[in-house]
Amino acid sequence: MQNTQNAMEIDIYDFDKTIVPFDSGTLFVGYCLLHYPWCILWMPVVIAGFVLMLFKVITFTQFKRICFMFVPMIPKERAVRGFWNRHEKQVHEWFGERPRYSVVISASPDFLLGDIQRRLGFDKLICTRHNSKTGAIIGENCRGEEKVRRLFEEFDKSEIHIVDVYSDSLKFDKHIFALANGDCYHIVNGEKVKFRYTDKFKDD
Repeated sequence: MQNTQNAMEIDIYDFDKTIVPFDSGTLFVGYCLLHYPWCILWMPVVIAGFVLMLFKVITFTQFKRICFMFVPMIPKERAVRGFWNRHEKQVHEWFGERPRYSVVISASPDFLLGDIQRRLGFDKLICTRHNSKTGAIIGENCRGEEKVRRLFEEFDKSEIHIVDVYSDSLKFDKHIFALANGDCYHIVNGEKVKFRYTDKFKDD
């Protein structure tokens, strides 16, 4: 059994549709198409990639690499700043009442979430790494089991005690829910629905 006496207590949060009521990566693409309309030139490549993904020629991660290759076409820092100027107010109020060291783990791009981390002041951000110049994903998409791997890449297991875990997705975030030693919170329409892991995932 893990000795938690000197371990730092942390809570884990998903980001998209958990802390905010939308998928930030998808909404950012729409924002850029609206404010930098020349990005439409890249859309046929995205559509082709989507078709290839549907037919399982490429993986979701490979498709996502294609999706953000428009980044060199925009003033990235200005676009990110403008995006969060518009959408920061949609952050759920309960996130401001964080009781412990807060770790946000998300599949969304680091270049997009870095700004909102600074604004909201949460402690640690772990998300999908992207090349700052090309927008392409570096390594794996931070989703599913990869979230757990990245968490323990950042923290030694013996040094942290995971208390509560928050996410909108029972399917994709089952792996981080399993880490909770306190409560799990399923985010439904912005509201926190508390449950115990063993009650929701009875076969584990």
